[in-house]
Amino acid sequence: MSSQEIPEENLPAAQDDAHDAHGAVKVADEKNPFADPGLPPHEHRIQDIDERAAKRSERTVALLFTVSMLATVGFIASYLVIDVDKSIYVWPIGHISALNFALGMTLGLSLFCIGAGAVHWARTLMSDVEVADERHPIEAAPEVKAKVLADFKAGAEESVIGRRKLIRTTMFGALALFPLSGVFLLGGLGPAPGTKLRHTTWAKGKKLVNMNTNEPLRASDVAVGSLTFAMPDGLSEHDHDFQKNIAKDALMIVRIQPDDIKDKRELEWSHEGIVAFSKICTHVGCPISLYEQQTHHVLCPCHQSTFDLADGGRVIFGPAGHALPQLRITVGEDGYLEAVSDFEEPVGPAFWERG
Repeated sequence: MSSQEIPEENLPAAQDDAHDAHGAVKVADEKNPFADPGLPPHEHRIQDIDERAAKRSERTVALLFTVSMLATVGFIASYLVIDVDKSIYVWPIGHISALNFALGMTLGLSLFCIGAGAVHWARTLMSDVEVADERHPIEAAPEVKAKVLADFKAGAEESVIGRRKLIRTTMFGALALFPLSGVFLLGGLGPAPGTKLRHTTWAKGKKLVNMNTNEPLRASDVAVGSLTFAMPDGLSEHDHDFQKNIAKDALMIVRIQPDDIKDKRELEWSHEGIVAFSKICTHVGCPISLYEQQTHHVLCPCHQSTFDLADGGRVIFGPAGHALPQLRITVGEDGYLEAVSDFEEPVGPAFWERG
């Protein structure tokens, strides 16, 4: 802004000192060609001189905060009421999730109204007088601390938060309710697993079914040194929850000479050297598929955890934290291999409650 655009009464007097105490140039000269024109005259807003206009602004701000509160309540209600599988048509986007649309709209409206209310409050009701603050030393002298405290008190008074109780109440209400949206979002992580991680669909009498042929396995179908993958009878790839179940139910079936089995319990839980171990790596849950028949070691291809199937499935290399769980098997009256019970320990990677 040039000095010609400043009202004459605001221009510095010619007789003033060329420099103030802090070096601000009042009058241009050859050494300092840029003069400080000063601040333009303050123009009062309508809210500063008309209390009715100030009341209207106060009600507008309060309305925005109230809408934010209602939007937050709508967010929570949408999360609790709208079915996760329901879809709606929204032009021009097309078919979208009704729940996601409702959550996004209500959360966005809640945030927007808090921001818009704060901006309108600052622009219409808080003090807008420009203040020139002189430079001061960086160190916090006692005088500076006293000034900061005084400025804070002055700012609190100029914000009119003490006098405008309606704004204060609705603002606190909007800010207090909004965090509830985040609390309810935690529910989107899914229901608590309960004991699901400790159990599979294996149970007493469940037949072992070859995953390649979908036929029940007989002891004679498993040759020494071979590796067969099995799943429980009744589980089908066409089931809605097949992937969820097979991630815990998949088995590795290996036949080892009984004299080569080192672990006593493993031998007791086998049938004529046929052992059944979980196919799910105990590191991060990758499917194990690499078998070395001479050593009876199996290798997880993801992070190279190696397990000894002749010694209780214990870890002999890699980051896995515990041995592969073994499923106790026997032969039923019809000659097919079947489970004696579910796994005695959880399948897959460790989890917090595992112990």
